[in-house]
Amino acid sequence: MHDIWNPWHGCIKASEGCDNCYMYFLDSIRGEDGRKIYRTGNFDYPLQRRRSGEYRVMSGELIRVCMTSDFFLMEADAWRPDAWRIMRERCDVKFFLLTKRPERVEQSLPPGWNEGWDNIFFNVTCENQKRADERLPILLDLPFKHKGVMTAPLLSAIDMEKYLATGVIEQVIAGGENYNGARSCDFDWIRSLSLQCKRMDVNFCFIETGTNFIKDGKRYHIPDKRVQSEMAFKAGVNHVGKPIEFHLRDPLGFEIEKEYLHKPYFQPSCMRCGSRQICNGCSRCGKCNPQREI
Repeated sequence: MHDIWNPWHGCIKASEGCDNCYMYFLDSIRGEDGRKIYRTGNFDYPLQRRRSGEYRVMSGELIRVCMTSDFFLMEADAWRPDAWRIMRERCDVKFFLLTKRPERVEQSLPPGWNEGWDNIFFNVTCENQKRADERLPILLDLPFKHKGVMTAPLLSAIDMEKYLATGVIEQVIAGGENYNGARSCDFDWIRSLSLQCKRMDVNFCFIETGTNFIKDGKRYHIPDKRVQSEMAFKAGVNHVGKPIEFHLRDPLGFEIEKEYLHKPYFQPSCMRCGSRQICNGCSRCGKCNPQREI
């Protein structure tokens, strides 16, 4: 995917949300071991250029980092300074960092960090109430200009309203679990999070139901991720809250005017996708059918 940068691959399971890790499952069907951690050959992806000389990743795009690992994994400590350097160099791109290890973050920040960089969107994963109460206080105290929460896979109801009330958290993403041994996601949990975010005017995005979804006491088996996403959109619980303002800069340090930043393009088939609210848009790779009925 054009909006993912995996500078390293492989991870060590950290909490309940990792039990049925999708990366472990996908590695296993390729005959690989998800516990094997290595620096990837695509480490410099944000710096790669097209033949025309333009960057492959355009100014203003949001890049999700380490989706097959954890950016603050101890085993990646030797590689992280180079990754920070790349993100600093591409101060015109938004980088979405996600971790289950917020307790390691402060010791892993680069020199000159101060109160944070404008182009970094820091997120923690909270799969249940226990992890929310463990990780969200750390999230609130860390020096980042943009902060969010990922509740996927959502494994129980979560009350995070007191954390949202601080005004520090800008976005909450929720979704069910997929692949091997997927546990159930109850729509009541999703609806509760949506209402909490609406009360605090925090952006909320329900991205997918997961394979096993419960709504109004009825259980649904939905293995097709495209259908999951469409069902999430149809639920009507997403909320566009206070704008998240990134002040992206050119190499000389001048803020880039919005008219020169990436503007997402969506196919007709994208219009009922649960993730559209947080998506970079279509990369026009030609792998899907843009004429698909919606």
